[in-house]
Amino acid sequence: MSSQVPEGRYGSRARRSVPPVARWALAGLAIAVLVAVALVGYQNLGSPPIEGKQTAFAVLDDGSMKVTAEVQRDDPAKAAACVIRGRAESGEEVGRKEILVPPADGTIQLSTVLRTSHRATIGEVYGCTYRVPEYLSTHQRPTG
Repeated sequence: MSSQVPEGRYGSRARRSVPPVARWALAGLAIAVLVAVALVGYQNLGSPPIEGKQTAFAVLDDGSMKVTAEVQRDDPAKAAACVIRGRAESGEEVGRKEILVPPADGTIQLSTVLRTSHRATIGEVYGCTYRVPEYLSTHQRPTG
């Protein structure tokens, strides 16, 4: 018996080579994808440009608490905003407030009184951003 297969049935065994231009294009595309993935990873996993943390809190009564926050940022000349929140023993959020972090050199500490819907057991900084809402930067109270 012969070990050859009919060529018309299974196709040719000859391999076609990839043109050099296509190889270079695929290599360039692979490098571009790797650079994009590295950039996204750095932006998401690198050190944040602004960071806030709670340094102290005190429950004043069933409807309010005082929270002290410490804010560090990479650009001290820019104003920022931080969200402070209070949580009940169950973990439920019972109060939230945005505070303005004015431009200042180095680390800045701010305190605020947070109104709560129920008794809070902890106050914390939820997050900070350089995107300051207009009502915080103009010292006007929101309407509506």
